[in-house]
Amino acid sequence: MDLFEIRGGALDVIAEEAEHQDLSRDSTIMADREARPPRGVSTFQRFSVDTNESLHFEPCEDSLPSPTPPEDECDDNVFREGETEGEIVTVRNRLQGKVAEMENFAGHLEEIFLTVEENFGRQEQHLEQHYNDVLLTLSQRYDERAAGLEEEKKGKLEALYKQLLACGRAMDASKELIETAQKVYRSQDKRLFLKAVMPTIKRIEDFAKEEVELTLSTSLEFNTPLSDMSDVKTMMDSINVVPAPSAPVINPQMPNSASQTSLRVCWSLFSDDTVEYYELYYRPVLEDTPADSSCVPPVSKVKVKETHCTVADLLPNAQYELWVTATNTTGISPASEKALYMTVPSPPVIKQRECTSCPEAALIRWESGNTNPVDSYTVELSEMGTDGTENAITESIVAVPTCQCVIQLQTGRRYLISVRAVNIGGPSDRSEVITVSTTGTLFYLLEETAHSCLSISEDGFTISYGDEELPISAMALDDNNTFSRCVAVLGDLIPVRGRHYWEVEVDDGTEFRIGVASEDTERNSYLGANNTSWCMRHILTPSRHKFEFLHGGCSPDLRITVNPVRIGVALDYERGTLSFFNVDLEQHLHTFHCNFPNYVQPCFGLDNPGALTVHNGIEAPEYAFI
Repeated sequence: MDLFEIRGGALDVIAEEAEHQDLSRDSTIMADREARPPRGVSTFQRFSVDTNESLHFEPCEDSLPSPTPPEDECDDNVFREGETEGEIVTVRNRLQGKVAEMENFAGHLEEIFLTVEENFGRQEQHLEQHYNDVLLTLSQRYDERAAGLEEEKKGKLEALYKQLLACGRAMDASKELIETAQKVYRSQDKRLFLKAVMPTIKRIEDFAKEEVELTLSTSLEFNTPLSDMSDVKTMMDSINVVPAPSAPVINPQMPNSASQTSLRVCWSLFSDDTVEYYELYYRPVLEDTPADSSCVPPVSKVKVKETHCTVADLLPNAQYELWVTATNTTGISPASEKALYMTVPSPPVIKQRECTSCPEAALIRWESGNTNPVDSYTVELSEMGTDGTENAITESIVAVPTCQCVIQLQTGRRYLISVRAVNIGGPSDRSEVITVSTTGTLFYLLEETAHSCLSISEDGFTISYGDEELPISAMALDDNNTFSRCVAVLGDLIPVRGRHYWEVEVDDGTEFRIGVASEDTERNSYLGANNTSWCMRHILTPSRHKFEFLHGGCSPDLRITVNPVRIGVALDYERGTLSFFNVDLEQHLHTFHCNFPNYVQPCFGLDNPGALTVHNGIEAPEYAFI
């Protein structure tokens, strides 16, 4: 029977038993509910779980209660029934888990069965090939020996035939001499006798002098030299001798096959080799190390019997060079070709001072935290409940190529956001979690744009200008990103074309400029004096406080009677407006109308020693975008 059929049959039996238990449980519960007596009669069954996780229902010995049972007894029975159903669900989940484990184990057994069958087939073919080779060699040796014997037989027969002919001729000559001698002997004529006897005697003497070979000219035994069967013996011995294995082949790294400090490496063999164990060699790849340097990292080695191995105690986000050899009783194979594997990166580091948000979105920035580059990043976010707990549902934004990402969010919510770095080995652990609120617009000041005379507080929201005069060297700075003439700084507003609101706290004795400016606004000019900035300016005069709303150096003729202490700034990309308000009085001061083709940044400047504080991340009042 095929293993797959055995496995399928066993699993079908298990599934049928589990289904039968589920149906029994359902029928028991339904029968219990249908046969439940009126109020006051209890027929519950006690449920127990044995060590072998089988289900038993045993009837309880219930006594008839009083006609009016207490209310707490009914509640207790209902609680027990709910608890029993919960235990049934738990045991059913355990059974399902065990069925899954058995399926996995059966699958593993099936793979082993197929592997054994495949190995047996290869060994059978190997043995048959050896058998055929031995038979072919023996047949060749037989043909060679048979041909040699045939030649030897032919030579012997020819020699014997020649000797036989010589013997026949000698016998004929002897017979003739005997007959001649008898004829002479019987002759009656003495004269003829004397005349013929002498030649006959001469002939007999000559014949007697001739030597006749009476021994065999060839041996009757055949020459049987020992055959050289060394090659056959070698072939026979090779059936029992295992050849040295060929070089293994390391598989390319699979996705999610690594952790921050470990790698799972797999390899294979493309031959019928028999292997006792493998040796996996690995070392880190250092890009800055010269090829002929003596600082080449040492090689580590792991000995395993399987065609896979997990290498631990590695560096995060590091590239490793790996190769493997196979060994058996005959010898060691050549080394495989070297492969490159990567461990999982270290968690990124979120730069919270550079993260900004607004009611519709958030811009998250982070540092990679890894020496080697990573393939991408994954941003994970989950919403916080009103009680401050994290929502179980986590959303992910995958394949982020750079170290920043704009995330679309819902207004008036709080989110927990983290980042993971991803390479071929898998995702890193998540970074430290930050909290992002979409109640209002949140941004920080860009210190790299601040004039050298400005000081920014530790929290990043207050700027101050000291009493010292502006040094000439500071005014002559040739830095395209730093303000050199106007003592100002830009804010890092999220690049989202929506509505943004923030407030600025000032005092009566400070001359200031607040508003927005393009990111490429000229750093050697004053805010409001060019076409890339829009600002509200406060000027102190001997007679009054003067306020200007500058763009391109021009301002409308406006008079503000009450000096604002807290000024609200409302930027609306959709309507193309920039408005200023006296927050304390909820008073509208002025509105710029412009399409703002490019993104703008909040800007803050001080024209005399003083300070101002930025308040953001707050909800915009209703009057700000009417």
